[in-house]
Amino acid sequence: MLTSLRYLTGTAGPSGFGSRATAEDATAACADLRHITAIITGATSGIGAETARVLAKRGARLVLPARRLKAAEEARARLLAECPAAGDVVVLPLDLSSLASVRRFAARFLALGLPLNLLINNAGKFADRFALSDDGVEMTFATNYLGHFLLTKLLLEKMAETARATGVEGRVVNVSSTIHSWFAGGDAAGYIDGVARKKIPYDPTRAYALSKLANVLHTRALADRLKEMKANVTANCVHPGIVRTRLIRERDGLVTNTVFFLASKLLKTIPQAAATTCYVAVHPAVAGVSGKYFADCNEASPSRLGSSGEEAAKLWRFSEEIAAEEKEESVHVGSFRLQVQSSNADRGLAFA
Repeated sequence: MLTSLRYLTGTAGPSGFGSRATAEDATAACADLRHITAIITGATSGIGAETARVLAKRGARLVLPARRLKAAEEARARLLAECPAAGDVVVLPLDLSSLASVRRFAARFLALGLPLNLLINNAGKFADRFALSDDGVEMTFATNYLGHFLLTKLLLEKMAETARATGVEGRVVNVSSTIHSWFAGGDAAGYIDGVARKKIPYDPTRAYALSKLANVLHTRALADRLKEMKANVTANCVHPGIVRTRLIRERDGLVTNTVFFLASKLLKTIPQAAATTCYVAVHPAVAGVSGKYFADCNEASPSRLGSSGEEAAKLWRFSEEIAAEEKEESVHVGSFRLQVQSSNADRGLAFA
């Protein structure tokens, strides 16, 4: 009840920020980010675009991965026009639903020889209809989670290397959602297998909730591995809040419009929704904090399942086996078996 009241009134939490803080508010203490190089997925619209704008305004160098290169080039032009202090803005092709595309992106980025301080895994997809990725994985899970898992894994050593060389802490920020708590049962692998084999009816909301739960669990497991590596890199996840981004607007209709009209007081603006991402990405108060879940620019509690170290470790093993090779192979995780297929197309990404 108290949390709800704080949200509605915008009352500041321990961080000094609350639900009504904007991304610019959350980065006011970080006016000069010229020493930061950041990769932001899903930066052509919505929360990702606002995150990119605010970091560019503070002088950061940005790398914008995108399936639709024209949209990304347009976003680049806007950033350079609106943010005179912006560093370089680099556009590279990436389809997060394709493991092969993720590998190509990582290779292209690493070939540039740039440092990497910040990785913001923001892109999201809500698939109304059942579809499989090129790798035979349910599309929402593949795009929102598995692609980001592999992307992070491939870039982690570069982040650790940059942190060692510069003394600047690296940060990974996974954009999740409070909707992660809607997935119950704890059998992620079984659900993905059942849906892929059409043994379980496809439920787009449940699939989306699972992908967001996977983001939370990934964060926990990643934080543990960074600690083992003794890397000066942290990993945290955020709930941005409910905002009418394109991901939701694509489902416009009488019911959707009515619900959002009635709930308008609960919605955040896009600058407010980007605040928590930006806060966790660059604010000095978050230095050394890792494996945590944030909402409204303050630490919060994920679901019971999202807090499980056992589930996080299980998902990590499952993800490593799926993403291990591009060649066709059978992957076994316990009693779970998934046919993984090679991927050679850059297609299918939807940005939130």
